[in-house]
Amino acid sequence: MYTTNQPDPVRLEIFKNLYQFIAEQMGIVLQNTATSVNIKERLDFSCAIFDTSGLLVANAPHIPVHLGSMSESVRSLINDKGDTIKPGNVYLSNNPYNGGTHLPDVTAITPVFLENNSSPTPHSPLPTPLFYVASRGHQADIGGITPGSMPPHSTTVEEEGILFDNFLLVNQGNFQENEVRELLLNHRYPARNPDQNLADFKAQIAANTRGVQELTKMVAQYGIETVQAYMQFVQDNAEESVRRAINLLKDGAFSYAMDNGATIQVNVIINKENRSAIIDFTGTSSQLNSNFNAPKAVTQAAVLYVFRTLVDDNIPLNAGCLNPLEIIVPVGCMLNPIYPAAVVAGNVETSQTIVDALYAALGVMAGSQGTMNNFTFGNQRYQYYETICGGSGAGVNFHGTDGVHTHMTNSRLTDPEVLETRYPVLVESFSLRADSGGEGKYCGGNGVVRRIQFLEPMTANILSSHRLVPPLGLDGGKPGKVGRNWIQRHDGTVEDLNSTATVEMEPGDVFVIETPGGGGFGKE
Repeated sequence: MYTTNQPDPVRLEIFKNLYQFIAEQMGIVLQNTATSVNIKERLDFSCAIFDTSGLLVANAPHIPVHLGSMSESVRSLINDKGDTIKPGNVYLSNNPYNGGTHLPDVTAITPVFLENNSSPTPHSPLPTPLFYVASRGHQADIGGITPGSMPPHSTTVEEEGILFDNFLLVNQGNFQENEVRELLLNHRYPARNPDQNLADFKAQIAANTRGVQELTKMVAQYGIETVQAYMQFVQDNAEESVRRAINLLKDGAFSYAMDNGATIQVNVIINKENRSAIIDFTGTSSQLNSNFNAPKAVTQAAVLYVFRTLVDDNIPLNAGCLNPLEIIVPVGCMLNPIYPAAVVAGNVETSQTIVDALYAALGVMAGSQGTMNNFTFGNQRYQYYETICGGSGAGVNFHGTDGVHTHMTNSRLTDPEVLETRYPVLVESFSLRADSGGEGKYCGGNGVVRRIQFLEPMTANILSSHRLVPPLGLDGGKPGKVGRNWIQRHDGTVEDLNSTATVEMEPGDVFVIETPGGGGFGKE
């Protein structure tokens, strides 16, 4: 058996990749077994493994806003159910106030026990999980006041759908189908397609099962002491990498205004002596009466993402990255709201603003499109959700990129053939939006234009940003062009829409989304 107090560099690299490989294998199983377009085609999911304390060890390169917040969900489970967690159990959580992001993102968490620690003993009535594996998938619909569970105008979390708070999904190997179905349907705004929810939950269970199998194999090969020791070494290595990156930064501050009039204020203080940073959001707008409040776990995920991207080393994003960072988020502000604040846009929109504000404060990168352009449509039969790409911001020595998902999202766009087969719509056109990127020494990337024609009556929703405030240019660079949402009715009339809107679509109507360009960097 191999143990050490200092990591062997070769073994560190092996284990670093092994942990990531396990998360990637989980993702492959989830994609292959899921039913919804959202998970199977758009890949709007994330998988990760955690240590016995619920701290993130490694993840696959999935969705940043998921990965930086999932640890809070696992730790919430440990705090809530720690003494009752048993082998064969799987738990379900999407509570934005316990590590969740928004209600459509539902996390399945499986504790990992090994044979020699899965049976009670006189000294330990219930064994302690050695690891946890988790998969978070964006459900196509989880209830709420609009199909697709991304309501533009919700004011409480109840209006956004069904809330699971460490719900027992599998009880010692038995899938709790009746209990889950009851929760999905017994709600003021019930789920519209519970069969699809159940199918995707089963896919998440299957993904977690693969993670358990691979971790068990790893322990059988290397021994539990070595596996656990290298979990810590991988986190320590990530911490050291972030400290090196922090050492190259300078203090900075930025105030970022949003379309809705809210302001995100961030002040970054670098301590060169111990290579740490304070990220202080004091001065940010108070909790909003809209759904642009970002749960604290989302705010943490955005900060974690920014500092991970500043590291050149090939390290997994994990809990070690957070150790050099002190994050101050006043309770009751829009980045740390109090229940029952609505949060559905905080996850997808405000998270993007946090990232751009931090990059601007650090002087690293101009604003990217700053939105996920969340588009949902549906009725009682169909529910669909997609995020739409735009321009990325330019940086100190690089141009922005055209038509790309930026920062906190990393999902695909559904293939037109799949979209048109599964839903009564036509992709009329999808093209780059010329000259929408900001000019500068380095130019911002261009946004896109997406036109969707409806073939049946449906409710459509857009939840977006930067329709009024342009993505910022930096160091003399010009801002990117704002986005635009509008409808071309079948009779030829045109209706302009706000950043957030709910509209009824009729056959022949076309929903048009023009996404923002990224900001430029430096004077020409």
